[in-house]
Amino acid sequence: MSSHREAPEIAKDPAADGTDTYAFMHPTEPDQVVLVANFIPLQQPNGGPNFYEFADDVLYEIKVSNTQKCVADVTYQFRFKTAIRNPNTFLYNTGQITSIDSENWNRPQTYTVVRIKNGEAENITGTLPVPPCNVGPRSTPNYAALADAATKTVGGRKFFAGQRGDAFQVDLGSIFDLGALRPFQNLHLLPMAAMDGINSVQSYNVHTIAIQVPSSELTRDGNDQDGVVLNRRNTIGVWATASRRAARVFNKSKGKYGGTGPAVQVSRLGNPLFNEVLVPMAEKDKWNATEPKDDAAYAKYVQKPELQGLLPFLYPDVFPNLAAYDKPRADLDAILLTGIPTGVVPGFRNYTGPVKADMLRLNMAVPPAQNENKLGILGGDLAGFPNGRRLGDDITAIELKAIAGATIPLVDPSYTPDGAASLLEDGTTDANPNSPKLLDKFPFMPLPGGGFQTVPGTTSVS
Repeated sequence: MSSHREAPEIAKDPAADGTDTYAFMHPTEPDQVVLVANFIPLQQPNGGPNFYEFADDVLYEIKVSNTQKCVADVTYQFRFKTAIRNPNTFLYNTGQITSIDSENWNRPQTYTVVRIKNGEAENITGTLPVPPCNVGPRSTPNYAALADAATKTVGGRKFFAGQRGDAFQVDLGSIFDLGALRPFQNLHLLPMAAMDGINSVQSYNVHTIAIQVPSSELTRDGNDQDGVVLNRRNTIGVWATASRRAARVFNKSKGKYGGTGPAVQVSRLGNPLFNEVLVPMAEKDKWNATEPKDDAAYAKYVQKPELQGLLPFLYPDVFPNLAAYDKPRADLDAILLTGIPTGVVPGFRNYTGPVKADMLRLNMAVPPAQNENKLGILGGDLAGFPNGRRLGDDITAIELKAIAGATIPLVDPSYTPDGAASLLEDGTTDANPNSPKLLDKFPFMPLPGGGFQTVPGTTSVS
């Protein structure tokens, strides 16, 4: 998964657990940037009566670097506040919720957004509403309208915070069963019949924070992107974090936790699957508390990824060239830690300098694709991952292909990828028509699944 339960400690704190970060140019507005950060993984839509919500005691942030220092030059801080309208009922709603301010919604949330730029903080929203969770057709009979009512435009920026369907796709059940990929599991060390992949997260929701801002708000000089792809000023680095107070103590008289001390980062996410797949178990929680500018300590896991060694073992005789390759993975180093410099991909760069840092790197001068290729740059689409990340990019397939050696020739023309490297994927994105549908307007994330409509899966011990 991209970052759902990716480290031991944050897996115990889902309200602060970032799952995916996205950064892409608006498909029809060339100077508008969309930034999305998802939290609270693997939400069962039918999880009442205490439905999922943002935590009042977590500081959620989206951070942008526009210099070669790989530090947060622009930060958007989201703070949430939860109310209880009727303290004498256990119900989430006491009737139909037909408007965003319905008195029947017993646990409404609101939030504010502060932007920090050049050290100066400014509240840029006032108080904005969060929509309720999608309880079901009786409780939330027109959920799309409720979500639309919570999408706000303030000061030329758009904002949304609330429950959505998970846009990520991955076959968790297969991958974590000794690295199996269902379309190729007939070639596995422990073979089974090949089959389509199963998107493990298609029936789950997340909580989304999304903003749409002019590119001029993110560049160092305060001007819009200039359309020159090779101009350094047009590339930004993006990541999201969640922080808690240094000490968390249960207040018995109030029946809830309270925090003291400064905010301490407990979760972060830039490139998808970085902590999940590259960072070893003993260092995952430390990585979550680290700043991107300090990621040189993790470069060794990028330049010699564990999965690179596992693939030839798990799939005997399928990856002989990969098994023999013993050079540091300069291709992955560029894709994940520095950005791609000029000359590697013709007409493209998103290099942010020599500081090794895990950030999504978005070249805002690259125009949106008329017809998106789900493999992004690997598929010849410069507007896709690893140039930022769009909701429809097939991250699992892209990164599997890259780790398997498909991108090595970009920096080492003497290397010939194994034939399987270009075919490798988990088989989820085209397999199931029931996967959540992306929207064609802000915030672009799918509508969340409803509790009443959700059909639980089946279990088997075989």
